[in-house]
Amino acid sequence: MSCFRLLGGLCKHIEGLLRNFWWGCKDRQRKPCWVTWDDTMRPKFCGGMGFRDIELFNLALLAKQAWRITRDESSLSARILKPVYYSNGDFLHASLGSRPLKVWHAILDGKEVLTKGLARVRPQTYGPLTGCLERA
Repeated sequence: MSCFRLLGGLCKHIEGLLRNFWWGCKDRQRKPCWVTWDDTMRPKFCGGMGFRDIELFNLALLAKQAWRITRDESSLSARILKPVYYSNGDFLHASLGSRPLKVWHAILDGKEVLTKGLARVRPQTYGPLTGCLERA
């Protein structure tokens, strides 16, 4: 997840597996739904169960890779990618190139998230006092 961008359909499938585990059926009887899915996605300190949105988590891990390349140019990934993709400049101004690897595609997606800021990826804002995520 931290090296490749997962497809949206795969993320939804993984979330579906999580939902079926918690609210699926057993012996052809549906399990009771005690909590809404939105409540499970809230952080634990806000009263939720701390489940993560798989797609956002994947983007956050890719942004972490981009941050690592930006901050530590002596890292192995930066030393391998720099001569091939951004030898004439810095990482934040790097482009896709003519024949990029899937890993480079994913890291550029992470760079895009990093430059925009994670707060603008999804329409969610932080609450005034608690810092909990709330739908805008």
